[in-house]
Amino acid sequence: MAKQQAFRYNTGATRVPWAAVGENYNAEDLYEVVKFLMQGEGEEYEAALAAVKKEIDKLDEVSYPPSNLSLGPKVREAEAMVNEYLGTDSAVFLANCTAGFVNAYKYANLGPGDEVIVPAITFIATMAYPLEVGAKLVFADLDPKTLNMDPKDVERKITDKTKVIVPVHLGGYPVDMDPIMELAKKHNILVLEDAAHAFGASYKGRKIGTIGHFTGFSLHEVKNCTSFGEGGILTTTIPEFKDYMIPSRFFGVDFSRKIPNWLYDVGAIPGKYGPFVAGNSSTTEIQAVGLIQQMKRYDKILEERTNTAKYISEKLSVCDAIIPQRIGEDDDVVPSFHLYLLQIDPAKAGGSIQTLKRKLEEKSVTNIPHFGPLYHFDILKTFGYDAEAIAKTCPVCEDVFNNRFTHLPVYGLSMEQIDYMIGAILDSIAEMQRGE
Repeated sequence: MAKQQAFRYNTGATRVPWAAVGENYNAEDLYEVVKFLMQGEGEEYEAALAAVKKEIDKLDEVSYPPSNLSLGPKVREAEAMVNEYLGTDSAVFLANCTAGFVNAYKYANLGPGDEVIVPAITFIATMAYPLEVGAKLVFADLDPKTLNMDPKDVERKITDKTKVIVPVHLGGYPVDMDPIMELAKKHNILVLEDAAHAFGASYKGRKIGTIGHFTGFSLHEVKNCTSFGEGGILTTTIPEFKDYMIPSRFFGVDFSRKIPNWLYDVGAIPGKYGPFVAGNSSTTEIQAVGLIQQMKRYDKILEERTNTAKYISEKLSVCDAIIPQRIGEDDDVVPSFHLYLLQIDPAKAGGSIQTLKRKLEEKSVTNIPHFGPLYHFDILKTFGYDAEAIAKTCPVCEDVFNNRFTHLPVYGLSMEQIDYMIGAILDSIAEMQRGE
């Protein structure tokens, strides 16, 4: 079959095409992709690979390459699926979640002297852009039950310089959003939800992604839903910005308008207080294929994670020193269970979480407290932040991080592994209570 290509620059009927793809991938390349995605070893595996290679070679004789590798129909299909799932109409598929945060911060026209309230515990991506442009980071203390930002502390820390509040749905457990949105409305502040962990989570009957002014989701390889290792989704509830979500992904290029003697125009993107310059956070068609396939089974993915979390909580409830992960039904929230939050009462457990973590590591149980308090990182000290002074304003964060919590995996485990992990936790606490 003849190799058919779309034109990158379709200026009219032509006998000399300008293909969209500079260099196509071939059968050998596809074979290597199959080997990478489906790894194995042994004679049986090698025989299966040889059979696959033979069929791929046959397929090569009767097929032609895709017309686009970037920002094509598959990207649009993936965005449509996400919109349908979330109940949104603005989802844009980006290179990563951080790129979505950047676009939201740019809409806020964030700059030197502006203040951004972030939770004391989150990933570095939440605060990277504000730090880069010279905005001031203000750290909100945590709700001890969820480890999410405490709305009451947010209220205490709002000033007339506050431009953005960034609630982070840690581990996929939703922040108490109503008071956050009320504060934002009262003070004319933009709310950017960091929902990197919370794709599919809900708050009071509303999907995360439909509440804040902007919401960013991560499709990184460790997340519940991925797009071949990297990717992100950004949504907005700002009506007048929805038409600018796609142009803000790629330099503000506008093919609906043209300058004289050229194919398109480039426009500034309207922000809250003035225009901004868009960057490039484009995604590939292959990433979109990966997202589409995982979206097809995402309800099942969430069901498995939820069932695992419920099982762990039920089994750990026999120990009153453990404060199990809140499942959500009584709180009118539906978590995505990216992580399982394990908290203890140190007085009842006979020691702090640091002792329990060491004991679990000795028993080969992976557990990681997500994340370290941001203000302790060297990058903030370099930019003049006083870690000790900030720590005094976040006493709950200091206590829970050092004494009370860690996170457990809730995916990719067999029932045997889950039961072993539960047993290791109970045995370790029993040892601590005996003073061992």
